[in-house]
Amino acid sequence: MCHDGWVSSPAVPLISIGMQACCSPLSGGILDGPSAERIAQIFKALSDPARVKLISLISAAEDGQACLCDLTAPVGLSQPTVSHHMKMLVDVGLVHREQRGKWAYYRLDAAAFGQLAQLITPS
Repeated sequence: MCHDGWVSSPAVPLISIGMQACCSPLSGGILDGPSAERIAQIFKALSDPARVKLISLISAAEDGQACLCDLTAPVGLSQPTVSHHMKMLVDVGLVHREQRGKWAYYRLDAAAFGQLAQLITPS
């Protein structure tokens, strides 16, 4: 509760220092700078709802891959915009791109998603 800019009581309950946390830190330990930066880039790539939807579309594709030409309509974005989003996912290693003639085909990197799942799962 605030009075004239002063906090008279905490706005959220405080946790005792002696209490055990609900889950372990990411990857079960303290991340070094480069690892934290890499993980932040992956989460940044996943922070856009269009990119998350693109991942779900590729994942749901019959053979686990999707042509860029099939991704534009479901997300309601132009081909150049979808290409930009896909490039961001490729750059962080979540998606692989294969050029086939005029079109690019994308598939998820299962190992990258497995590592991401392991990273954020409490041990």
